[in-house]
Amino acid sequence: MMDILEIRQFLPHRYPFLLVDRVTDVQPGHCISGYKNVTINEEFFTGHFPEKPIMPGMLILEAMAQLAGILGFQTTGKRPADGYIYLFVGADDVRFKRQVVPGDRLDLYAEAGASKRNIYKFSCRATVNGELAASAEILVAEQIV
Repeated sequence: MMDILEIRQFLPHRYPFLLVDRVTDVQPGHCISGYKNVTINEEFFTGHFPEKPIMPGMLILEAMAQLAGILGFQTTGKRPADGYIYLFVGADDVRFKRQVVPGDRLDLYAEAGASKRNIYKFSCRATVNGELAASAEILVAEQIV
């Protein structure tokens, strides 16, 4: 389990763009799970949509990519403090199945897939109360900064 202080050691993102609140399980080289608590206080709800707040799909995708990045770091044993970063470089087979609204807990899961040189592929999904909200095949690239 990783709390927000540990997560911040693996992700360069900060408020309001850090979209992983907790990692509940990580098996380096295999899979990771965590979650994002979605609250009405999120800045994006002021414009998306004020009368019927819905978490933007692209931010759900970003949350899955952030979780995949943590798995990448855990798998390779590297950290941003060592001069590395994982960049979100692509997504395939993206599907949005359910709206995510304030009060939801967005459960996130990523499974490591193929890798080639510095590009890693992850099968990701996001659920709310066990119901699929989104899924995607996400590509991240390891880069030295």
